[in-house]
Amino acid sequence: MKSSFALWHNLPWVKATTGQWRYALRNGIAMCLALTVAYFLDLDEPYWAMTSAAVVSFPTVGGVISKSLGRIAGSLLGACAALMIAGQTLNDPWLFLFTMSGWIALCTWACAQFANNVAYAFQLAGYTAAIIAFAMVNITDITELWDIAQARVCEVILGILCGGMMMMLLPGTADGPALLSALKKMHARLLEHASLLWQPETTDAIRSAHESVIGQILTTNLLRIQAFWSHYRFRRQNTLMTWLLHQQLRMTSVISSLRRMLLNWPDAPPHLRPVMEQLLAALSHPQTDALTVARIIAPLAPTDAADYRHQAFWLRLRYFCRLYLLSSRWLARVENASPISVYTPPRSPGLMRYTDNVEALLSGARTFFALGLVGAWSITTQWEYGSAALTLAAISCVLYSVSPAPFNSLTLLLRTLLLLSLFSFVVKFGLMVQVSELWSFLLFLFPLLTTMQLLKLQMPKRAGLWGQLIVFMGSFIAVTNPPVYDFADFLNDNLAKILGVALAWLAFAVLRPGSDARKSRRQIHALRRNFVDQLSARPHLDEHEFESVVYHHISRLSNSQDALARRWLLRWGVVLLNCSHVVWQLRDWESRSDPLTRVRDRCIALLNDVMSERGVQQRTLSATLAELQRICAALGTHHQPAARELASVIWRLYCALSQLEQAPAPGTLT
Repeated sequence: MKSSFALWHNLPWVKATTGQWRYALRNGIAMCLALTVAYFLDLDEPYWAMTSAAVVSFPTVGGVISKSLGRIAGSLLGACAALMIAGQTLNDPWLFLFTMSGWIALCTWACAQFANNVAYAFQLAGYTAAIIAFAMVNITDITELWDIAQARVCEVILGILCGGMMMMLLPGTADGPALLSALKKMHARLLEHASLLWQPETTDAIRSAHESVIGQILTTNLLRIQAFWSHYRFRRQNTLMTWLLHQQLRMTSVISSLRRMLLNWPDAPPHLRPVMEQLLAALSHPQTDALTVARIIAPLAPTDAADYRHQAFWLRLRYFCRLYLLSSRWLARVENASPISVYTPPRSPGLMRYTDNVEALLSGARTFFALGLVGAWSITTQWEYGSAALTLAAISCVLYSVSPAPFNSLTLLLRTLLLLSLFSFVVKFGLMVQVSELWSFLLFLFPLLTTMQLLKLQMPKRAGLWGQLIVFMGSFIAVTNPPVYDFADFLNDNLAKILGVALAWLAFAVLRPGSDARKSRRQIHALRRNFVDQLSARPHLDEHEFESVVYHHISRLSNSQDALARRWLLRWGVVLLNCSHVVWQLRDWESRSDPLTRVRDRCIALLNDVMSERGVQQRTLSATLAELQRICAALGTHHQPAARELASVIWRLYCALSQLEQAPAPGTLT
């Protein structure tokens, strides 16, 4: 009795929550509605409308809108490219093959150059052109080119419209509250992160936590983009949201800088740790104000004017408190704002990103190689189903060129296609041949799609498999108008699709993505190049832009299994970021004393000597650290307050650079 009761409660329909039912019903109805409308509009392959509705099935309004816009733009661009290329080159198979391969390779390269919706649009432009153009290779009437392109674009837009309409009828999670919740959680987590990093130990858990915080802030930026499209209120407050993200990145940098000072401060006051714990506990309460914070940290105020270490730590801790309280006030304003509230926070640039051009070029070359291989085989053997293999190979190369683990993704796709081949055979030749009305087939399809959507939500470890089964199911069942039941055609078409993905897997094996060690070296080289630019009189990136670029570099290897590559990328990023903050502070530092100004310029010149794009010179680094220590000791006993202030800033530079004493030789990570 108990076993049957447990079995009943483990059924996906029973244990599903209200939110899961809403998501599953919304997407299931959207897919069935798209198929129905496409069928009654006499579109020849209405299953593409169902597939399009499945692709834009996001849980939030902003996600649906942003992806739909990217999908429409990419589909139109891909259709235009397919029409122009096929119209001019279809009579010459080899010219057609190389021109199409070049276009799809160009779209693959462009995916890596952009982010978010623009990258998604280029993905669509690539494989939409493949879906349209490769389907034309067996036509005899050139006028069919326009009909095929028009039908595919109509099916794509129809699926998007059905998905959008169901999102309005059964709205999903609101993007705005999700963004505000993520910002507040990240704001609170920064205090936990500070408590962890300000411990004297150095463990892998600290490095992992730092990477996790950076990744979470950058992920919040994606929520900001979705919220931008979901509601006009967040479009009006987009500048404020971007500024808050920059503030969280800056607080992460300050936490790391304070850690470096603690590790290089042997005679820190004994009451330092209890006061800092009290401070973090107070900052966790929303009602805490600046006066309360000032009373808590008052015992940490330096008493010896010549103690430049204490002075540097004191100033940086006060700066962290100001940043945190300011962000707390702005978060409270946003949370309590009305839809028409307009705020004018300090101006800040958008979050910057870095493009690995070597990896982008390799991805484009791999796509060209894979499509050339499949196309050459199809042309030389006169393979009738080569178009299906080319289409799936193009989709695989474009989609997974930006995947952090392409082999795992392609292996999962191969397993998906094998399962769909067996399933679609049973459905097509066991059920569909006996059904003469569309509504009868929908009585089977709708519960199936709803159940699959529920399983995707309830089985997170297999969510990728269920998602691919839902998206690709339409093209395997192939609900055409009129229906076609040719077993030989069905078998050969499915076999060609599987072979297309297998050959794409082979292309990834021959032109393998760069190892994590190589990627880490390229990222570090780019970091050093940008830092050398920071030392110039007129750097291309300001302080906020360089900070966001550094953190984007670090996040690129967040999923890497190469612990050494991740560790040195993180270490270089933190060191160069802390040094850049000191450089910008030295630039802003002003004194009427010409000798002190020369000392400041001397410190920046020392950084230029020790750092280059190739790496750090250990002999020069040792001499530089000794010189910085000598300058700090001399300025710390100077009679001018400006000199003692400069000593505290230079000591922060010493603390940041000292981490590179164990840096590997240029060009290596060991």
